[in-house]
Amino acid sequence: MSAKYRVALIIETSSIYGRQLLEGVIKYIRSHDEWSVFLEQRDLSTEPPRWLNHWDGDGILSRATTPQLAEVVAAKKMPLVELTDRRDDLGFAHVWSDDAEIGVMAAEHLLERGFRHLAFCGFTGEAWSERRQAAFSDCVEKKLGETEIYNSTWLGKVARPWEEEQEHLIKWVHQLPKPVGIFACNDVRGQQILNACLEHEISVPEEVAVIGADNDQILCQLCSPQLSSVIPNAEVVGFRAAEILGQLMDGQEVNNREQLIKPIGIVTRQSTDVVAIEDQDIATALKYIREHACTGISVDDVLEQVPMSRSSLERKMRKYLDRSPQQEIRIVQVKRAQQLLTDTDLSMDRIAGMCGFQHPEYMHVVFRRELGQTPGSYRKATHP
Repeated sequence: MSAKYRVALIIETSSIYGRQLLEGVIKYIRSHDEWSVFLEQRDLSTEPPRWLNHWDGDGILSRATTPQLAEVVAAKKMPLVELTDRRDDLGFAHVWSDDAEIGVMAAEHLLERGFRHLAFCGFTGEAWSERRQAAFSDCVEKKLGETEIYNSTWLGKVARPWEEEQEHLIKWVHQLPKPVGIFACNDVRGQQILNACLEHEISVPEEVAVIGADNDQILCQLCSPQLSSVIPNAEVVGFRAAEILGQLMDGQEVNNREQLIKPIGIVTRQSTDVVAIEDQDIATALKYIREHACTGISVDDVLEQVPMSRSSLERKMRKYLDRSPQQEIRIVQVKRAQQLLTDTDLSMDRIAGMCGFQHPEYMHVVFRRELGQTPGSYRKATHP
């Protein structure tokens, strides 16, 4: 059987995000259409191939759309779905990771660990980084006040040499109040911060805790210490983009031409594995909750770990985290359930038991109360 459509995939193969996008595209192709695919080995900064200017294909999925390519595509009236998140929208249907939600998730992760000084480290002129910064800063400023910011150029001729950039980074980190939690806009930036801290003997995570984004597992595990990271749902981004392109090539009207896909969650590694609260009893209580919430503990179990009354524990938890001990237990349980719903095909009964809920019905109630959706709908939304 001959291919139905010829599709160019202008997606980098050099990054984990690009490869996961391609995995989502593959899932769509296998379950929906036979495409003849044009794909070149490339990195994120590579310009679109010149042959696209004369290519007589049926559609394009692009992570490298330039104004010049946009003009060529518009002249040909060729369907294109935009995956490029480095610049503003060029008017095509697009599917992006929800950068604002990534920023909020990183902020909440550091706030939950008790940090009262938070900072953002990003890249100048990268729209995805700017969106993450804006959401992170907004979330932090509502709770703590102003956020410390550091930005510099990532790619291109004006980017600083590696050694010079490291020196600028370490000067910035040194002047931050300690302890501080830093959200690095991606894992590359996170590695740069951790390298700077290692070279200058700044303790991580005790003095500086760092969380990145993209969850490039090889890069995160090569960091010292290993880097915590927000997990975008790139596979669903790729699947949805392919789905829209298929509809456009079929001549269908696409109602939702702009889609933002929420991140899956956070992988916590050593770079943020700390409780930055001066009150040692509350730090002990939080550590116990995070290590044992999914075994079905109660507040009474927490009180056995710290020498204080229930009312004192309640008052101090609200002071530092603005929530009760019971709410903290439920948050840890729900986050574990989110991870299992996304990463496994386990039944709801099994997941409920692994998260410390005696009955799946109660997990359903708590999950819906915390996230505004059922476990089943969450699982469906996070799988292509």
